[in-house]
Amino acid sequence: MTAVLPRIDAAGLKRRLAAGDVVLFDIREPAEHARERIPGARLAPLSRLDRHPFDTAGNRVAVFHCKGGSRTAANAARLAALGFREAYLLEGGLEAWKQAGLPVEENRAAPIDLQRQVMIAAGGLVLTGFVLSTAVAPAFAALSAFVGAGLVFAGVTGFCGMARLLALMPWNRRWNA
Repeated sequence: MTAVLPRIDAAGLKRRLAAGDVVLFDIREPAEHARERIPGARLAPLSRLDRHPFDTAGNRVAVFHCKGGSRTAANAARLAALGFREAYLLEGGLEAWKQAGLPVEENRAAPIDLQRQVMIAAGGLVLTGFVLSTAVAPAFAALSAFVGAGLVFAGVTGFCGMARLLALMPWNRRWNA
Protein backbone atom coordinates (compact mmCIF):
# COMPACT_ATOMS: atom_id res chain seq x y z
CA MET A 1 0.00 0.00 0.00
CA THR A 2 1.39 3.40 -0.94
CA ALA A 3 1.48 6.17 1.61
CA VAL A 4 -1.32 8.71 1.22
CA LEU A 5 0.89 11.44 2.69
CA PRO A 6 4.06 12.72 1.05
CA ARG A 7 7.21 12.46 3.14
CA ILE A 8 9.45 15.24 4.39
CA ASP A 9 12.95 14.65 5.75
CA ALA A 10 14.31 16.12 8.98
CA ALA A 11 16.28 18.90 7.24
CA GLY A 12 13.22 19.92 5.21
CA LEU A 13 11.07 19.96 8.33
CA LYS A 14 13.63 22.06 10.19
CA ARG A 15 13.57 24.64 7.37
CA ARG A 16 9.77 24.73 7.31
CA LEU A 17 9.54 25.01 11.09
CA ALA A 18 12.01 27.92 11.01
CA ALA A 19 9.89 29.58 8.31
CA GLY A 20 6.82 29.08 10.51
CA ASP A 21 4.66 27.57 7.78
CA VAL A 22 4.01 24.14 9.35
CA VAL A 23 2.44 22.75 12.47
CA LEU A 24 4.14 19.62 13.78
CA PHE A 25 1.99 16.91 15.40
CA ASP A 26 3.39 14.06 17.50
CA ILE A 27 1.01 11.10 17.16
CA ARG A 28 2.66 9.04 19.91
CA GLU A 29 1.04 8.51 23.28
CA PRO A 30 1.32 11.13 26.07
CA ALA A 31 3.98 9.28 28.09
CA GLU A 32 6.19 8.92 25.00
CA HIS A 33 5.78 12.62 24.17
CA ALA A 34 6.49 13.59 27.78
CA ARG A 35 9.79 11.68 27.81
CA GLU A 36 11.23 12.97 24.53
CA ARG A 37 9.89 15.28 21.83
CA ILE A 38 10.80 17.63 19.02
CA PRO A 39 10.61 21.20 20.35
CA GLY A 40 7.28 22.76 19.41
CA ALA A 41 5.59 19.47 18.49
CA ARG A 42 1.94 19.36 19.50
CA LEU A 43 0.62 16.13 20.99
CA ALA A 44 -2.17 14.45 18.99
CA PRO A 45 -2.11 10.78 20.10
CA LEU A 46 -3.45 8.19 17.68
CA SER A 47 -5.57 6.71 20.47
CA ARG A 48 -7.45 10.03 20.77
CA LEU A 49 -7.12 11.33 17.22
CA ASP A 50 -10.88 11.41 16.60
CA ARG A 51 -11.36 13.70 19.63
CA HIS A 52 -8.39 16.03 18.98
CA PRO A 53 -9.42 19.64 18.25
CA PHE A 54 -7.44 20.19 15.04
CA ASP A 55 -7.61 23.66 13.53
CA THR A 56 -7.51 23.00 9.79
CA ALA A 57 -8.69 26.45 8.69
CA GLY A 58 -6.61 28.77 6.57
CA ASN A 59 -3.22 27.89 5.16
CA ARG A 60 -2.22 25.39 7.78
CA VAL A 61 0.23 22.73 6.72
CA ALA A 62 0.58 19.72 9.01
CA VAL A 63 3.52 17.39 9.53
CA PHE A 64 2.91 14.21 11.53
CA HIS A 65 5.52 12.09 13.25
CA CYS A 66 5.97 9.15 15.60
CA LYS A 67 9.14 7.54 16.94
CA GLY A 68 10.44 5.80 13.82
CA GLY A 69 7.88 6.56 11.12
CA SER A 70 6.02 3.22 11.09
CA ARG A 71 2.93 4.30 13.03
CA THR A 72 2.63 7.46 10.97
CA ALA A 73 2.95 5.57 7.67
CA ALA A 74 0.46 2.91 8.83
CA ASN A 75 -2.08 5.63 9.65
CA ALA A 76 -1.36 7.93 6.69
CA ALA A 77 -4.87 7.64 5.22
CA ARG A 78 -6.44 8.48 8.56
CA LEU A 79 -4.13 11.48 9.01
CA ALA A 80 -4.71 12.70 5.45
CA ALA A 81 -8.46 12.64 6.09
CA LEU A 82 -8.18 15.21 8.91
CA GLY A 83 -8.75 18.06 6.48
CA PHE A 84 -5.46 19.94 6.32
CA ARG A 85 -4.79 21.86 3.08
CA GLU A 86 -1.44 20.09 2.92
CA ALA A 87 0.01 17.36 5.14
CA TYR A 88 3.25 15.37 5.35
CA LEU A 89 4.78 12.64 7.43
CA LEU A 90 8.27 12.99 8.87
CA GLU A 91 10.42 10.34 7.21
CA GLY A 92 12.00 8.21 9.96
CA GLY A 93 10.16 10.08 12.72
CA LEU A 94 11.81 11.31 15.89
CA GLU A 95 14.72 8.91 15.40
CA ALA A 96 15.61 10.47 12.02
CA TRP A 97 15.32 13.94 13.58
CA LYS A 98 17.84 12.93 16.26
CA GLN A 99 20.15 11.22 13.74
CA ALA A 100 20.26 14.49 11.82
CA GLY A 101 21.68 16.09 14.98
CA LEU A 102 18.59 18.24 15.57
CA PRO A 103 17.49 19.18 19.10
CA VAL A 104 15.02 17.28 21.26
CA GLU A 105 13.47 18.12 24.60
CA GLU A 106 13.89 15.35 27.18
CA ASN A 107 12.31 14.63 30.54
CA ARG A 108 14.04 11.66 32.18
CA ALA A 109 11.43 11.72 34.97
CA ALA A 110 8.80 10.49 32.49
CA PRO A 111 8.49 6.70 32.16
CA ILE A 112 10.19 4.76 29.38
CA ASP A 113 7.88 3.90 26.50
CA LEU A 114 5.34 1.14 27.01
CA GLN A 115 6.89 -1.20 24.45
CA ARG A 116 10.16 -1.24 26.40
CA GLN A 117 8.24 -1.79 29.64
CA VAL A 118 6.52 -4.80 28.07
CA MET A 119 9.88 -6.20 26.91
CA ILE A 120 11.35 -5.78 30.41
CA ALA A 121 8.32 -7.35 32.12
CA ALA A 122 7.99 -10.22 29.64
CA GLY A 123 11.72 -10.93 29.69
CA GLY A 124 11.74 -10.87 33.48
CA LEU A 125 8.81 -13.29 33.69
CA VAL A 126 10.33 -15.69 31.13
CA LEU A 127 13.67 -15.62 32.95
CA THR A 128 11.93 -16.13 36.31
CA GLY A 129 9.95 -19.08 34.90
CA PHE A 130 13.15 -20.64 33.56
CA VAL A 131 15.11 -20.18 36.80
CA LEU A 132 12.24 -21.50 38.95
CA SER A 133 11.68 -24.47 36.61
CA THR A 134 15.32 -25.52 36.94
CA ALA A 135 15.85 -24.64 40.60
CA VAL A 136 12.47 -25.40 42.21
CA ALA A 137 10.05 -27.42 40.07
CA PRO A 138 9.67 -28.10 36.34
CA ALA A 139 6.05 -26.92 36.49
CA PHE A 140 7.29 -23.32 36.65
CA ALA A 141 8.14 -23.63 32.93
CA ALA A 142 4.42 -22.95 32.43
CA LEU A 143 5.08 -19.31 33.37
CA SER A 144 7.52 -18.92 30.48
CA ALA A 145 5.10 -20.71 28.14
CA PHE A 146 2.22 -18.48 29.24
CA VAL A 147 4.22 -15.29 28.59
CA GLY A 148 5.42 -16.62 25.23
CA ALA A 149 1.85 -17.44 24.21
CA GLY A 150 0.75 -13.95 25.28
CA LEU A 151 3.45 -12.36 23.13
CA VAL A 152 2.45 -14.44 20.10
CA PHE A 153 -1.20 -13.50 20.67
CA ALA A 154 -0.24 -9.81 20.92
CA GLY A 155 1.74 -10.01 17.70
CA VAL A 156 -1.06 -11.73 15.79
CA THR A 157 -4.00 -9.67 17.07
CA GLY A 158 -2.43 -6.32 17.91
CA PHE A 159 -3.88 -6.53 21.43
CA CYS A 160 -1.35 -6.71 24.26
CA GLY A 161 -2.90 -7.34 27.66
CA MET A 162 0.43 -6.77 29.39
CA ALA A 163 0.72 -3.32 27.79
CA ARG A 164 -2.82 -2.49 28.91
CA LEU A 165 -1.97 -3.54 32.47
CA LEU A 166 1.31 -1.62 32.49
CA ALA A 167 -0.47 1.50 31.22
CA LEU A 168 -2.57 1.41 34.41
CA MET A 169 0.48 1.37 36.69
CA PRO A 170 0.97 4.51 38.82
CA TRP A 171 4.17 5.58 37.04
CA ASN A 172 2.31 5.58 33.70
CA ARG A 173 -1.08 6.91 34.76
CA ARG A 174 0.18 10.45 35.36
CA TRP A 175 1.32 10.79 31.74
CA ASN A 176 -1.59 9.04 30.05
CA ALA A 177 -4.38 10.97 31.76
